[in-house]
Amino acid sequence: MKRQIENVKYSISEALELPIDIMMDLPRLTVIGNIEASLLNHKGIIEYTQETIRINTKSGVFKITGQGLEIKTILSEEIIIVGSIENIEIIS
Repeated sequence: MKRQIENVKYSISEALELPIDIMMDLPRLTVIGNIEASLLNHKGIIEYTQETIRINTKSGVFKITGQGLEIKTILSEEIIIVGSIENIEIIS
């Protein structure tokens, strides 16, 4: 049943030309150089240090590592991280 709902959401987003990440609650990661990362459609923070930030999403855990990392903005749908980003990993 869940798979059928996902298929319907996908079909609607295609037909109405809506962004698929919004319709299917998928994460969208935007990275600016190695100094800023913006993650939409998150489910909360798991770990937060200056070297590692782990964020839960529907698709898995985003692990961002680097130096001097900090959360610049956190909203219900978006997290913006700044600092010296060295690696981004998705753990499903």
